Amino acid sequence: MPRVKRGTHRRASRKKVLARASGYFLTKSKLYRAAMEAVDRGLKFAYVGRKRKKRDYRRIWIVRINASCRAAGTSYSKFIHGLKAAGIDLNRKVLAEVALHDDAAFRNLAELAQSALAVKESARAALEKE
Repeated sequence: MPRVKRGTHRRASRKKVLARASGYFLTKSKLYRAAMEAVDRGLKFAYVGRKRKKRDYRRIWIVRINASCRAAGTSYSKFIHGLKAAGIDLNRKVLAEVALHDDAAFRNLAELAQSALAVKESARAALEKE
């Protein structure tokens, strides 16, 4: 069986790891084994962070929408339910932008949501009467 020395491939992979670890503290940026552990750990945190970012943005959007809803005289859950009842399909990102930059338009949306809920309530009350 022939002898394999892996010269260029090994050097390339080590250089890649050490390049990723540049800027790390002490031996984590100089020694291969410590750099490998630090880079693996950093990549794990980066992966988790990309997933967390989506959650964090959604939380920020909900907080902004809720603050504008309270100013318009309704709660967040009633506002979202009223929009669905009115057939208005706007995602939370767009609603947060409207709440942040255009107060009059958001108040208009809140009024539409409240009127759709009132219509739904009256229809349910009429069905219960019969």
